[in-house]
Amino acid sequence: MFENLAPYFTKEQFYLNFIEDDRFVKYILGGLKTTLLITFLAVILGILLGFIVGVIRASHDKTGKLKILNGICRVYLSVIRGTPVVVQLMIMYYCIFTSPDASKLVTSVLAFGINSGAYVAEIFRSGIMSIDNGQFEAGRSLGFNYTQTVWYIIMPQAVKNVLPALCNEFIALLKETSVATLIAMTDLTYGANVIKSRTYNPYLPLFMVAFVYWLVVTVLTALVGRLEIRMRKNEMR
Repeated sequence: MFENLAPYFTKEQFYLNFIEDDRFVKYILGGLKTTLLITFLAVILGILLGFIVGVIRASHDKTGKLKILNGICRVYLSVIRGTPVVVQLMIMYYCIFTSPDASKLVTSVLAFGINSGAYVAEIFRSGIMSIDNGQFEAGRSLGFNYTQTVWYIIMPQAVKNVLPALCNEFIALLKETSVATLIAMTDLTYGANVIKSRTYNPYLPLFMVAFVYWLVVTVLTALVGRLEIRMRKNEMR
């Protein structure tokens, strides 16, 4: 088996796949740039949407108010978390943005951002619910209303508690964006497919993309690990 693969991993094949016509720069590095851009914009959208939904859900659980908004949020969470992100992306591209001039970048960011927001919302909600009720009482004793208590007392503590989980969610989002190639988005995976179609070598481009994803995820995971260590040290002070 490995003897049959040997011709695909020669120096000549490496040159053909990555050096010739600047394919590594055009398709691998260019695709990585697009992947990181989609991830960054989707993260921002996911945080905003998840924060709003998470606060509404937690407020309902704490006070019993906001029943209509909480019902809408529950439907949103049920639909988004109950369907594959691939299907959501295809619906966004083929059913919602039906115009051929629609931006694939905007479509991808919206699809992944809305999907991520559902998971971020539950992370925020769990963070808020983990704060002791005594903190709410402390806010009332200071003359704060419920909104002020949540904003000035609860949220700073909740964000600190859920920050590692948020970072891990964003790492997962980075890998999920690989399905954007299904709508011909020129991301990292799409770049590998382009190289593969021109060199007829399916192995080197795909292994290179896998290596780049692994490298980026490893770096991000290490940064998250350092963040968790620093947070634990701050709590011990």
